[in-house]
Amino acid sequence: MSEPLDRDRTDVGTVLSIRGSVVDVRFPHRLPSINHQLAAGPESSIVIEVVTHLSSEIVRGIALTPTHGLARGSPVLDLGHHLKVPVGKRLLGRMFNVFGAVIDEKEEILGGEWRSIHQPSVPLTQRTVVSEIFETGIKAIDVLAPLERGGKGGLFGGAGVGKTVLITELIHNTVGRHQGISIFCGIGERCREGEELYRAMAEAGVLESTVMVFGQMNEPPGARFRVGHAALTMAEYFRDDARQDVLLLIDNIFRFIQAGSEVSGLMGLVPSRLGYQPTLATEIAELEERICSTASGAITSVQAVYVPADDFTDPAATHTFAHLSSFIVLSRKRASEGLYPAMDPLQSGSKMLVPPIAGERHYHIAQEVRRTLAGYEELKDIIAMLGLEELSQEDRRTVFRARRLERFLTQPFFSTEQFTSQAGKMVPLAEALAGCERIMNDEFADYPESSLYMIGKIEEAKKP
Repeated sequence: MSEPLDRDRTDVGTVLSIRGSVVDVRFPHRLPSINHQLAAGPESSIVIEVVTHLSSEIVRGIALTPTHGLARGSPVLDLGHHLKVPVGKRLLGRMFNVFGAVIDEKEEILGGEWRSIHQPSVPLTQRTVVSEIFETGIKAIDVLAPLERGGKGGLFGGAGVGKTVLITELIHNTVGRHQGISIFCGIGERCREGEELYRAMAEAGVLESTVMVFGQMNEPPGARFRVGHAALTMAEYFRDDARQDVLLLIDNIFRFIQAGSEVSGLMGLVPSRLGYQPTLATEIAELEERICSTASGAITSVQAVYVPADDFTDPAATHTFAHLSSFIVLSRKRASEGLYPAMDPLQSGSKMLVPPIAGERHYHIAQEVRRTLAGYEELKDIIAMLGLEELSQEDRRTVFRARRLERFLTQPFFSTEQFTSQAGKMVPLAEALAGCERIMNDEFADYPESSLYMIGKIEEAKKP
């Protein structure tokens, strides 16, 4: 700290013990409240958040910064408030860390309004109960697993199947179609991914409508655990005060759970199933329940969920499932076949895909597409053993339709133009449904499969 603190002040305590990121502090005069921010070390550079009260004088906190230089007996100042981040339109186009400090090497954001990252969720009486589909312009998602406006969608998949690319495309399409605000929250991200995403946003021309918040992989678990709350506080300003729709993208919700597990272990809590923290369900709910729509606007969230070892029974995956209105499962097998986005149409689904919300036509087309693809999946073993010639005429038609549907549901992305040299395509839901319907009516039976691969609207398919 810049000058020695008066230890007789009621808001000053002393460090009793330090174990990694866990710091015990004694406050003889006045105990800080839970979640209060404490400052210690040279120039108040070490930030600690109070997690629990151990006695009438001792608190246990988790450090959100490295604790180098902190020693027993060091003075600690209770700042008297929660961790705060800046809010407002001045954030657009900028990149922040969990403390609301800019990390894009541009001018600092000082003054103005700053809000606590710990906000209550919107009361049930103030939430809107009308379910609407949020169009993304991505055929496979809009037809088979439509997102809910003001709801939560999950992107499930192991490493390297295209979660981050899909999230980048969603940001591009949201800014283009909905003129909304995008907030990207990187939890436990590699710094390389954050830097590449920042440049990709700038090149795509969508950075000015985007706020980026990062808790990087090399930061202490406390910072990674709180960065999601910081991003939500920024999103809530745009929904409640600016009255705008917000797309909140979280990459990766598993890293949030992982950070919570590390914090729990450091605090000495007894782990539950598979070593996860005993408070897993509560911690996810605290974050997820703040994402909703009100009369003033909606926060629609798309969350990448890393699935450990592709095991969908893992507690991290199953607890996240409970909060989602749609789930998009990315398949390594489809990625290896070059079918991008590598969405598994049979495992993916949405609570929006019911006639009262999506409409009768959308519902029946999606069901028919799924039935056709499921039939093809069952026939694959027979084809592998006996060949296509041994199938009945009806089964052959199913195979031909399914293979054309698989290719039609691929799409060139704006975010991958530099790698594929193919211009990105954004397809309205009506066009995507019309294309699927026409394929199932065998209008494209005499077209080669390749003519439907990586196109936008069905009209782009060309006969040889």
